Formats: sequence, structure tokens, C-alpha cells
Amino acid sequence: MGVIKLKNRVGVSAVAAVCGKKEHDGPLGCGLDEFCEDDTFGQKTFEAAEAEMTRRCFCHALRKGGFSESDIGAIFAGDLMNQCTASSYGLLPFDIPYFGLFGACSTMAEAVMLAALTVDGGYFKRAAAIACSHNATAERQFRAPVEYGGQRTPTAQWTVTGSGCAIIDRGESPMYIREVMPGVSVDYGVKDAANMGAAMAPAAADTLLRYFGETGYSPSSFDLILTGDLGEEGSSLTAELTRRRGLDLGRGYKDFGVLIYRKDQDVHSGGSGCGCSAAGLAAYLYDEFSKKRVKNALFVGTGALMSPMALAQGQSIPGIAHLVRFSAGFECP
Repeated sequence: MGVIKLKNRVGVSAVAAVCGKKEHDGPLGCGLDEFCEDDTFGQKTFEAAEAEMTRRCFCHALRKGGFSESDIGAIFAGDLMNQCTASSYGLLPFDIPYFGLFGACSTMAEAVMLAALTVDGGYFKRAAAIACSHNATAERQFRAPVEYGGQRTPTAQWTVTGSGCAIIDRGESPMYIREVMPGVSVDYGVKDAANMGAAMAPAAADTLLRYFGETGYSPSSFDLILTGDLGEEGSSLTAELTRRRGLDLGRGYKDFGVLIYRKDQDVHSGGSGCGCSAAGLAAYLYDEFSKKRVKNALFVGTGALMSPMALAQGQSIPGIAHLVRFSAGFECP
């Protein structure tokens, strides 16, 4: 129940990633198209900086793919701010149909899924999937402004200042989208805003268990199983939850929240934010396929659907996880 198989050769034809200085200094920094030393991107506010970062990321993807604005049938994009502010304002200069999405940190997987399905169905010849986040804007909206200097707990994750874009069409690609699986909201009663990994892990485990149960595949069928972004806490919980149900994710299991920073960068439990898996997909996963180091991979975008207002009223934090399966060739099993 839930796995959708694409009927046509739909793949990722171009990608781009733009991030801040901290992300550039991390393990995936060499795969970025651009970074900003002070995270402002020449703007007066961090909200405007996130919008500008998104605009630049999309422009890089267009340039790398050899596309013009008129070649893109639709944009599926989202971020963490209210009303998807960064995406709405950052993509305002483009005369392209725009779908604003909110799936928290699962937004990139959601965007890729929807873009792929609409291209597969013939509704658009080509579509773009974009997601972004900014550390300063997310802290201000969900916790406290960075100027406050609040103490971070060991389970807290560092919101990535970054944007990632994938352009999806029926052309030649190093990585094709073979299957997608929409996630369902899962709530285990977690109320700790400083432990997003624990809130998202049950949803990640649920999606993985449903996918492997429905398809009959095993984790060994894939070179990589990438969640994003659970961080150290959430990824270990996900592995434990699936193991209790008889599913060992194996050595190919990784998490973008763990990959994007080094341990000595003082990010506690790892990275988070819409831009984490978006930039990771563009700067890491696409490169792995391009260099033929990976033939089959699962990307499971995980999101904590946290509302500060609902949390203040005593409600818990639901999680969600959307799955996208990539293969090096359309003929791959």
C-alpha cells in the first residue's frame, strides 16, 4: 500500500546546491556551487538572505542543465518559514508556475516526488524541486533568535543554511526516479523541540518498513539508504525501531544530518532543516551516481511537523517521511 512505480524514464538532469560558510567547511563543501562567508548573501535580513540563496540555487541549476526559464514547466519548492517565505520571495522573479510546499525537513523528498509524478504523467515536460533553510531564520521562528544565546542540548540539531535544487525531466540522467512512496503522519508523543530526531524516527521507520514489506526488497538491494535529516539521535533510533521489527538497515544506511557536518563543528546531534537533505542530494548523492559509485539508492526525507503554537499548547510533534527510489539506469531492477 503506497508505492507508486513510475512508468517513464524520469530522472534528475541537473542539480545545484548553495550554502553558508559552516556547510562549506563540512564534508560536502566541495560539492557546492556557491557559498557565502557571512550567510547574508548580500541582503539586509536573514529572511531576505534565504530567499536570495534560493534564487541563486535555481539559477545555478538552470545554467548547469543548459536550460532557460521557459524550459521549466513548474517549480515545487518549500522552506521552514511561515507562508514558505523564502521560496515564495526567492522564486518570485521567475515566470513559472509555483507550488509552495511545507513538509518540514521532508520537503525536498516531497518536492522531488511531486515533480517526478507530474513529469511522468505528462503534465509537465520538465519541473524543478527546490528546498531551503537558514539557521538564523529557523531559530528565530521555532526557538529563539540567535542573539539570545540560549544553551543547546546534546540532542539538538543545527539548522542548515542551504538550498538544493533538482531539475527533473525525461532526458538522460545519471539517476532515474523509479518509485516513490508518500509518507503518513506518525506521532509517538514527543514534545521536546530540542529533539527533532526522536519525533521523526518513528515516521522514518514506518515508511521503510512499509516499503520493504510491500516491495519484497531488502536493504542489501541498495547501495545507500539515506534518511534526511534525523541526525545522530534520530538515525540511531530509526535503526533500532526497524531492527525490533526484524529489518536490519545494514551498513549502507546513512543520514544527511550526520553527513553534512564534521563532528568537530559543534553541531551536537547533526544537521537539520529543509536545506540539509536538499543540498545533500545535490552535493553528495547526485555525485555518487554520476561517478558510478552507486547504482540503487533510497532517499527518505524526514520531517518534524512542529508548530510552535501547538507545542506551547501542550501538543506533541508528528513526524513524516517520504521515500524516493533512485536507480542508475531505467533498466535496473
